[in-house]
Amino acid sequence: MPVHDTTITGPASLRIQSVLYNNSQQHIDTALESIGRAADLAIGSGVLSSVEIAFGDCSPEPVFTSAEIASRLEKLMPQGVWRIQYTFFDGNLGSAAGQNRLLADLGADLVLILNPDTVVAPNIFGELVRPMRKPGVGIVEARQIPIEHPKDYDPVTGETSWAATACALVSAAVAKEVSGFDSESFFLYCDDVDFSWRVRLAGYKVVFQPSAALFHDKRLSTAGKWIVGGAEEYYSAEAAMILAHKYSNRGLAERIERQLLAHGSDAEKKAALKYRELRDANKLPDQIDPGHRVAQFTDGYYAKHRF
Repeated sequence: MPVHDTTITGPASLRIQSVLYNNSQQHIDTALESIGRAADLAIGSGVLSSVEIAFGDCSPEPVFTSAEIASRLEKLMPQGVWRIQYTFFDGNLGSAAGQNRLLADLGADLVLILNPDTVVAPNIFGELVRPMRKPGVGIVEARQIPIEHPKDYDPVTGETSWAATACALVSAAVAKEVSGFDSESFFLYCDDVDFSWRVRLAGYKVVFQPSAALFHDKRLSTAGKWIVGGAEEYYSAEAAMILAHKYSNRGLAERIERQLLAHGSDAEKKAALKYRELRDANKLPDQIDPGHRVAQFTDGYYAKHRF
């Protein structure tokens, strides 16, 4: 059963969190412009009481100076954004640890985990908060365009297996209850899958809200496949094995390991060897969900896909 009553009954305070890594100021400014308009509408309509933004910078060199952050805040304050917090981490913490660092001083009612390479629709906050007005909802995920995530969801309730944190609204109380992201196990990929599943294990619902839209700057090759580099290949492969192990499906993890060693790219083979090293040293995470209440492993994905 849920520990906290997550139902939003009035205007809520919101923090928006993004982890940066070599993002351009131009792209971030485009995102901030859309956030400002959306904040203005949400505060004006009584959906939100206040909005703050927190950037955590994992880049080799700072993307912003303090003066540049101050100038951007000056532009956004008339639209209801009262603070932009900017933290240069001086190291690549990865998405999970970067978000956790920002969550450490969370004081708002709600937190929006948002990729910096996005543009949100003007009505997005009202649409994301709407499911939070129902009892027991812990996370609400927005719809990414032009490439929507294909995972299945209940067309009536919106309930789904997990939420992609390219844009996901989370109850602050729930984020604290599950101790944020598992940054010990996941560096770049599957941290949002694991986070969502632990939220569900705690008794809360994960909801997909198709009426809450944002543009996410993802690119496809001419063959219609995701364009990924070596780091993405490595960390997605490593995370797939660790996730399967953590959710009491060690047999699947070891099948993935064998498949990658036999047929994977150089990056994927390296990930399989790293998984083997962690397993042999007993450094994998403790296993949870032995009854497979929330974990889904379907055709290489973490939910049934609609297309």
